[in-house]
Amino acid sequence: MYDSIIIGSGAAGSAAARKLAERGRKILILEKRSHIGGNCYDRPDDYGILIHEYGPHIFHTSEEEVYRFLSRFTEWYCFGHEVAANVHGKLLPIPFNLNTLYQVYDRKTAEELEGILIREYGEGSRIPIMKLKENPNEKINAIADYVYQNIFLYYTMKQWGQTPEEISPEVTGRVPVLISRDNRYFQDKYQGVPKDGFTAMFEKMLNHPNITVKTSADCREYLTFTEDKILFQGEEFTGEVIYTGALDELFDCEYGRLPYRSLDFRFEHFDRESFQGRSVVNYTVSEDYTRITEFKYLTGQKDTDGTTIVKEYPYAYTGSEGEVPYYAILNEENQALYEKYVRKSEPYKNVYLLGRLAEYKYYNIDAIVKKALQLADKIK
Repeated sequence: MYDSIIIGSGAAGSAAARKLAERGRKILILEKRSHIGGNCYDRPDDYGILIHEYGPHIFHTSEEEVYRFLSRFTEWYCFGHEVAANVHGKLLPIPFNLNTLYQVYDRKTAEELEGILIREYGEGSRIPIMKLKENPNEKINAIADYVYQNIFLYYTMKQWGQTPEEISPEVTGRVPVLISRDNRYFQDKYQGVPKDGFTAMFEKMLNHPNITVKTSADCREYLTFTEDKILFQGEEFTGEVIYTGALDELFDCEYGRLPYRSLDFRFEHFDRESFQGRSVVNYTVSEDYTRITEFKYLTGQKDTDGTTIVKEYPYAYTGSEGEVPYYAILNEENQALYEKYVRKSEPYKNVYLLGRLAEYKYYNIDAIVKKALQLADKIK
């Protein structure tokens, strides 16, 4: 009845499903949630404002193939995403760049430091903060210390529940000092959000006669893993199973639960034009929440009164009802535990692991769409 079964309808599962469906394969998507789109899911709130249910998502890429693929299913509201850090009440552009330098130091000092940074690293460079801290130059070290103390340290400890020294370089490397005057958070060629929302984009992507989607469908109610084969509703299934969920939960956390950070999103609505005048403000030295997103500035929506924001409170994922695993905590111990689950999945030669949860790593939207398209091409 089906050639491929895909677990999850986020960016990974939906992109793979569409590519395989266009090759004539019959696809069944099993989605545990009541909606498609994974963590990119968006919807109008009670006030008609389009919100991102699981926190803000901005598409950005320089991958032409990915941009062309997604553009088949949406037009774009294009903008250069900018983020400010609230540092003791002062809003500073982040990543820390040359413009930030002139807001922190007086002009003469900033000009001197700019020259040193450009000579040392070159204009346009991105230097991870932990790497900058290793520079023996006292003046560069002073910049690194300011960024570390005021932008990086407290925010990172809130987000990850760890000190920066305990966190994987793969994570800390995403917090650079940028030697340019580009205030955009990303420097990719294409940036923005789907014009009608992410959910509408995924709806079009999955609207294909060869794709069947079942929501509120736990894959374990449909699939059984015996010692060497997979049963679909009691009968052996020999097609591909592309799994995008948490790998430990597929095997009932037999070896223990993989650690993740989760987020508590608290939405608020205000009967006024604006709350903070921009899309995202990070709170790097104060507050228990990490950031506030004001959605109207993220989506460009202008047809409603009032404004809706969301505050994000990180906490350790426990697997309790209603919790969502967002960020894998990358270290050697957790990676070793993940590899045990990978080995448990290896006897099933028709199972493919795809996505943040299944691969226990961080992916941007464009990276996982690219990987999904590559996997679909690989499947014969």
